[in-house]
Amino acid sequence: MGKDDSTGQPKGRRRQPSYGRERCDPLPGEFPKATGEEAESLQRLQAIINGSSYRMAEQDADFLARNELRGVRLLIEYLKPELVMAEHGIQHTVVVFGGTRICEGAAAQRKVAMLREALAADSGNKELKKRLKIAERVLAKSHYYDIAREFGRLVGEASGRLANTVIMTGAGPGIMEAVNRGSFDVQVKSVGLNINLPNAQYPNPYVTPHLCFSFHYFALRKLHLLHRARALVAFPGGYGTLDELFEVLTLVQTGKMRPIPVVLVGERYWRRLMDIDFLVDEGVIDPEDRDLFWFAETAQEAWESIQRWHEHSGEA
Repeated sequence: MGKDDSTGQPKGRRRQPSYGRERCDPLPGEFPKATGEEAESLQRLQAIINGSSYRMAEQDADFLARNELRGVRLLIEYLKPELVMAEHGIQHTVVVFGGTRICEGAAAQRKVAMLREALAADSGNKELKKRLKIAERVLAKSHYYDIAREFGRLVGEASGRLANTVIMTGAGPGIMEAVNRGSFDVQVKSVGLNINLPNAQYPNPYVTPHLCFSFHYFALRKLHLLHRARALVAFPGGYGTLDELFEVLTLVQTGKMRPIPVVLVGERYWRRLMDIDFLVDEGVIDPEDRDLFWFAETAQEAWESIQRWHEHSGEA
């Protein structure tokens, strides 16, 4: 059999693939144009490479931040937490919200002591008196930090036998820190969904590192807060807590979301804050809407009531 003049291989024999071996000669374009051919070519090439249009779209933060790309940002902000939580086996969550200003007792006591000392040196300062009064009210609520921490521990201890049900919070300080900390105490993972605010809000240090997410869009954060939720527990809090609470109550009331247990910890606080009977008497909600939530005073009471609800509903 004759040989192919160009390869030295026998004629008619099928050539073998290269299997990715390096080429003998580089392709055109693998090296920049030789500067000897045109003195300014390298500078022009650098200007092209540095130009915004040359960046890969996925690596171009300015491009991705354009208004026209909002749909893409919404999609990837939904997908990232969804995929990561699935990879970690997060099936169900117990969502907990509460005041970011309600800290543990020792910290609250230190602030009260500091303000009392300042007021002693300036007894006529009305602003200091006002701040002290508020600090004393926060101190009076600091036991909720302990209750939240115990609740996080109870859910954490039950996680293994309840289809990977874990704590989920907004990742912030105060009550959310406490409940994440409770799960941390028993070495069980918990989830935190932080939100990117104009003033930086750092996540609390007790969220499981690979399960703490940062959101730009409140809407996507709300979606993920409820997507796997098996219960909502609300501790005393402000606007953010009320926002999450009334969102859940509205979704359940209107049938846009399957019912879940909603537990309000601290009946005295909640009855002072909102008068549900007044809403019923005014005819703006129905009497049955009072049954969308109930009160609890302790972590054990809250957790046991959630478990009873699921047992009675056949979802245990």
